[in-house]
Amino acid sequence: MSEPNAKLRFVFDNNAAALAICGHRDEHLRLIEKAFQVRIWARGTDLTVLGDERAVQKALRVLNDLQGLWRRRSSLELHEVQRAIALVQEGEKAKLSDLQRDVIYVTARGKPVAPKTVGQKAYVDAMRENAVVLCIGPAGTGKTYLAIAMAVAALRSKDVNRLVLTRPAVEAGEKLGFLPGDLQEKVDPYLRPLYDALADILGLEVFQRYMERGIIEVAPLAYMRGRTLDDAFIILDEGQNTTEEQMKMFLTRLGFGSRMVVTGDVTQVDLPPGRRSGLVQAREVLRDIEGVAVVHLDGQDVVRHELVQRIIYAYETYERRQLARREAGDVNASGCGSSHAPLDDSNDDEPPEGGVLENEAPGAQAHSASRGTPWPPAHVS
Repeated sequence: MSEPNAKLRFVFDNNAAALAICGHRDEHLRLIEKAFQVRIWARGTDLTVLGDERAVQKALRVLNDLQGLWRRRSSLELHEVQRAIALVQEGEKAKLSDLQRDVIYVTARGKPVAPKTVGQKAYVDAMRENAVVLCIGPAGTGKTYLAIAMAVAALRSKDVNRLVLTRPAVEAGEKLGFLPGDLQEKVDPYLRPLYDALADILGLEVFQRYMERGIIEVAPLAYMRGRTLDDAFIILDEGQNTTEEQMKMFLTRLGFGSRMVVTGDVTQVDLPPGRRSGLVQAREVLRDIEGVAVVHLDGQDVVRHELVQRIIYAYETYERRQLARREAGDVNASGCGSSHAPLDDSNDDEPPEGGVLENEAPGAQAHSASRGTPWPPAHVS
């Protein structure tokens, strides 16, 4: 830590606030100290923060944000402290307490569903303002869960009459072979993530009742052809595993009074070699269409276990190195950012058909390199 030249005082509202914000055995304070290289002393309802002036100011921003969050819920979790710290470290002006005021829906267990990052807030706003939204981002950024929460909120407020959720039945790099049971039992494993999210938000009993009445329909993408979906909230999950033809077919199902959300991660494409992702094409084709929003989430929006974010960044770094080696003509470089076959050494100057580079928008790698992450920053185009 640099020579301390600033010393500021922070006052908790009361002892309960002090206990919640400091955490068990001051674990929250230790996180703040480590993040900003400051020293924090607690005495009753007073804190003293010592360190570099800018670092002390950042630590106080986090403490004020956490106290604002505590005033609304009287409790704090470790991941919320980590997220409040991350917002300040990333230079965002938004506060976690402000973001979580935007409650989309309260689950059956009383848990409020709200955006936790600036990128998620942009995503939620886009779903409110546009008829069609494409959300692209890595695992753990809440793409599907937030979309389902918005869909349930629209259903409960009678903005729509039913929910239609779908995803392509594509295996993730392995052949499962023959699956026993009737058609519904065969496709259920592919749709399980959607079932889990709906049951968590609505409660199992309400979810089952809505399914029986046809208010909620969960079906594979193959069932969508030939349909017109009016007054519905339609979600396509795992959109990166649609072909170009399937994506066009799905997007043209939109009927009067309906809204549509497509989610996917273009770094995890499970299509056969030679087939380009329909989500990648749609991102390029629809980005300037009025009423369509394209939202990009990145590693900073990951809200799962902190190791997920580290894993994503590790893969990003590796894939950028591999791309640089391929561009430099290193015939020994092979890609890992795609499920497709490695590059053919006999033609190493060109990306393989359907390979990693096939799933990148023009200029995306150059844009991402300036940030140090392979996805554009969260924005709505």
